[in-house]
Amino acid sequence: MSEKNKRKILVVDDDITVCKSISKAIVTEEYQVDTALSGEQALKKDLEECYDLVITDLMMPGISGLDLLKSLKEKRPEVIVIMITGYPAIKTAVQSIKIGAFDYIPKPFTPAELRSLVSRSFKKIESEEKAKKEPPPPKMPAGLYCIIGHTWLRKEGNGLVTIGIVADFLKPVGIITHLELPHENDNVTQGEECAKITDAEKFSHRIWSPATGRVLELNERLKEDFSLLRRDPYSDGWLFRIEPTNLEEDLQSLIISK
Repeated sequence: MSEKNKRKILVVDDDITVCKSISKAIVTEEYQVDTALSGEQALKKDLEECYDLVITDLMMPGISGLDLLKSLKEKRPEVIVIMITGYPAIKTAVQSIKIGAFDYIPKPFTPAELRSLVSRSFKKIESEEKAKKEPPPPKMPAGLYCIIGHTWLRKEGNGLVTIGIVADFLKPVGIITHLELPHENDNVTQGEECAKITDAEKFSHRIWSPATGRVLELNERLKEDFSLLRRDPYSDGWLFRIEPTNLEEDLQSLIISK
């Protein structure tokens, strides 16, 4: 592939070893991967190159990953940004989705997990072009709380919460071959993995929980029919129900659909 047609990726971290390891994990003939050791350097490089994807650490001295995200999105709303975060910053990572990050990946992560996320981010662009020629996905009903482009929750009258996948999440995902859900009585935590989808290309797509609590019920119908996730994501395609432990605090990190 010619240099002109390659996707441009910028990896940003104040640790050069991390930059090199991430670059090594994702570089292919289809990608041009550059690095920056600070948010300031990243902004300068982006002015010159206009990267398609920026992968940045959340916690950096000077311009933080969150500040970098805001600056990039103000100048180029179309740029895709993936945040790298440590466990203590999960809440901040969820907030980053609210202000425009495509997704985040918590440490530690494997090269395969990172490659899956990069692939899904670029397929999102392709799916948006394709979607212009196809019927739109099911519209999210009003009154649901969500991590934008990821998961939703609905407050039930009995104090429980139903959780599912936002239709937009599945646009860039290929044919679903496996769905991994939590078990009954497992505890899930807001912003952490609660389920995983594997597609026909063997990419794994991690799904973040929008709330913290104990799993009480699974949607058994999904074991027989993955298509419900796409056909009816806000009703019959729900994932599981939980008994929330701190719902009001969790809701502050989410967006409510209108």
